[in-house]
Amino acid sequence: MNHLLSDRVPYSAIVDRPRLSVPNDGRVIVWIIVNVEHWTIERAMPRTVLSPPMGQPLQPDLPNWAWHEYGMRVGFWRILEALQKRGITPTMATNGLVCKTYPRIAEAAQKLDWEFMGHGYLQGPMHKLPDQLESIQATIDAIKSFTGIAPVGWESPGLTETETTIDHLAQAGIEYVADWVLDDQPVWIHANPRPVLSVPYTVEINDIPMMLLQQNRSEEMLMRGIDQFDRLWREGATHPRVMAISVHPYVTGVPHRIDYFEKLLDHIQGSSGAQIWTGQAISNWYREQVPAPSTPTGGR
Repeated sequence: MNHLLSDRVPYSAIVDRPRLSVPNDGRVIVWIIVNVEHWTIERAMPRTVLSPPMGQPLQPDLPNWAWHEYGMRVGFWRILEALQKRGITPTMATNGLVCKTYPRIAEAAQKLDWEFMGHGYLQGPMHKLPDQLESIQATIDAIKSFTGIAPVGWESPGLTETETTIDHLAQAGIEYVADWVLDDQPVWIHANPRPVLSVPYTVEINDIPMMLLQQNRSEEMLMRGIDQFDRLWREGATHPRVMAISVHPYVTGVPHRIDYFEKLLDHIQGSSGAQIWTGQAISNWYREQVPAPSTPTGGR
């Protein structure tokens, strides 16, 4: 059994690495991840905004399911409009089942050339699946059937992995993952039958922990996002960085938060040296400069 960090990803200090080259004197590459999920009302909800009345859980959990459903009916379209107006192409982390249950959303994303990234077949943790490889393949097949292109990126629901998940993903043809939030630059992960690239994701500039767990005011996305970007921009003069912004339609897509998301996008686009790419574009850019390791320990 492999230990995820010590065996899969050898330690590397960012100050010891060669400088990566970014087109047009880029300092920070930003990628926007829009998480689109299928929540089944017959099951317990992946997360809740309302606690059960008098501490008595009830299924179907109508209020919490409907809270998520609002994001699919209304919130998603606010986020889409914000990105479309600014000419930004994001990565959409999507459950495979969304292509069947919410085809209107999948069609809109495909029309705008959004990247589809696998996010499990049905929203739920990887370690609870009876057969991870089967679920991964079902997700890939569903997205490929809808778009004609198999996804090369993967974000596990809740970033959950077991000691074998990365091998299953490599076996299924996944090229990069967003689960390993351990660096400001991509990192090679040893996996079988081939290495998989970690593209920097985030649990900090992410509306789930920021708004639901930490219960910050709506403007927190803007303030924290600017602070994050500006610091990475300064550091990017020496070592270019990657910044992820992760949003969910039922969180960031509500009326009292969407303006702050738009203002953060405007701040980034107004900064020289900022590039906004998809996860796949970041993966391809890094691979050209740091090829996959051939050693059994992976790393740089």
